[in-house]
Amino acid sequence: MKKLILTLLLGGFIMTGAFAKTAFVYFSATGTTERMAKNAAKEMGADIFEIQPVHKYTDADLDWHDKKSLSSIECNDPKSRPAIANKLDISGYDTVVVCYPIWWAYAPKIVYTFVESQNWSGKKMITLCTSGGSSLGRSGKDLSKFAKGADFKGGKDFTRGSGADVKKYIEGLLK
Repeated sequence: MKKLILTLLLGGFIMTGAFAKTAFVYFSATGTTERMAKNAAKEMGADIFEIQPVHKYTDADLDWHDKKSLSSIECNDPKSRPAIANKLDISGYDTVVVCYPIWWAYAPKIVYTFVESQNWSGKKMITLCTSGGSSLGRSGKDLSKFAKGADFKGGKDFTRGSGADVKKYIEGLLK
C-alpha cells in the first residue's frame, strides 16, 4: 500500500512539473538585462547562466549612432555569430528562459550563437528582453527558428517589471 501511495504521489509531482528544472540564460552588455534575469531567476528558484562574449563590448562598440560600431556591424550581418567565452550546457533543463537586450529590433547575434550551440529537443523555450525603446517584436520567434526542436512558448519585454511579474508570466505560459 505504501508503494502505491508513493508511486501515485511521485507520478503527480512529475505530471505537475514539480521536478521540472528551469534555467535562465542571459546576455547583458550594460547590466539592465542582467538585473532583470537575476531577479526573475531568484523569484522562480531557477538556475542562471550568463552568456559571456570573448570580446567584451565597450561603450564605443554599443554606439548605435555609429554605423561602424561593433554592434552595428554585427546586427547588419545575418551570418554574424560572435564567440562565447564560457561553455553553457542546458541539457539538464526542461525550460530555458533566454534573456537579452533588443538591438535594432533583434536579439544580439551572440544570443544566436548560444541558441544554435544547444540541443533543444524536448525543451520549452521562453524569451524575455529589455529595451530602451523597442518591444520584443519578432525577436523571440526569430530566435526560436534557430533553436531546433524547441517548443517556443512565447516572449515578452520586461524592461520594467519585477521578478514576481516575470514569474507570473512564465507560469501562465507553462500551464
